[in-house]
Amino acid sequence: MNELSKRMIGLTGGISTGKTTVSHYLTTVCHIRVLDADSYAREAVELNSPILQTIKQRYGADICLNNGELNRKKLGNIIFNDFGEKQWLESQIHPYVRQRFQQEMTQCQQRIVVLDIPLLFESQLTHLVTEIWVVYCSYEQQLQRLMNRNRLSEKEAIARIKSQLPLEEKIQKANIVLDNSSTLDRLYQQIDQALSIPK
Repeated sequence: MNELSKRMIGLTGGISTGKTTVSHYLTTVCHIRVLDADSYAREAVELNSPILQTIKQRYGADICLNNGELNRKKLGNIIFNDFGEKQWLESQIHPYVRQRFQQEMTQCQQRIVVLDIPLLFESQLTHLVTEIWVVYCSYEQQLQRLMNRNRLSEKEAIARIKSQLPLEEKIQKANIVLDNSSTLDRLYQQIDQALSIPK
């Protein structure tokens, strides 16, 4: 297939704005291939992986659970309260994620492929896509959804939201903005419309 005829959609948004909901709809209803940055990031720190060993060297063995797997909650408490540590961790994981995307993209034959990347701008991966979709909702909805989903205090949830590029900046850089502050049906209508726009 001619690479120029492909639509490579970069799907992003703020934490808990509804990106997973959009991704699920694209996969299950629209039957579009979705490549997921979060799944690659989880692969990067799997049990006995070189990156997990590097993380243990930096933070000590108690950064892992009793079974040897990464204690994500403990690591989250470190990086979401220390920007320098967050940058260090991303410098370990982002190259692996970038490599996995490039591997998968060379094998994809579909005309439309979605790259689900929460940190699309922060990890400087916009060159991989031909268009950018940003999912957003109100700050109040985002905060409440994040607290409920991750069982976080308000302070913890705010720290996670602030660790990302402001949603307003992402919206300004988007080709398509999906408003997830209303009903699911309304969100799905916006996705269908965005897919029908020729690129």
